[in-house]
Amino acid sequence: MISLLPDEFLHISKGSSFLIVAHANGRFALCIEDQTGECCQTIEPTDIIAVSAPEGGEPEACVMLIELVRRYRTPLVVLPHNHPGSRRFRYVVSAGPVIETNCRIRRGTHPEQHLICASEALSGMALRGVKGGIEISNLPPGAGLTHFLYRTNIEIL
Repeated sequence: MISLLPDEFLHISKGSSFLIVAHANGRFALCIEDQTGECCQTIEPTDIIAVSAPEGGEPEACVMLIELVRRYRTPLVVLPHNHPGSRRFRYVVSAGPVIETNCRIRRGTHPEQHLICASEALSGMALRGVKGGIEISNLPPGAGLTHFLYRTNIEIL
């Protein structure tokens, strides 16, 4: 188990690809929009929200996506399997008690929140949210783990 405080984020990386993971820190309904309609799932405080950057990117963007889901309750959008826009997603989000990384799925096309698209280097992991931390199964050899805090100070004039 990797300990994780409520305000902390976990950065899991190998090569240029990475995942940022954090606890949901509250109970709320996560709405998932797809071409057939809307479904909602309950997110519990110990559930995790993960953002994957299979080809790398900016960790700050991942933190913003996590905060949009957990703080502002932004719904997730799922595209049809053959939608051309799915290849333009640089970051993808999943939320739930367990999230599995998979390099064989198309980005942004899976409403099942237990799956997240990841690079081949980070594929095959299972992340489980538990009180006080995250359990990681099948962490790839050589993967890096880093905890960090991120706070925004927005001052409205």
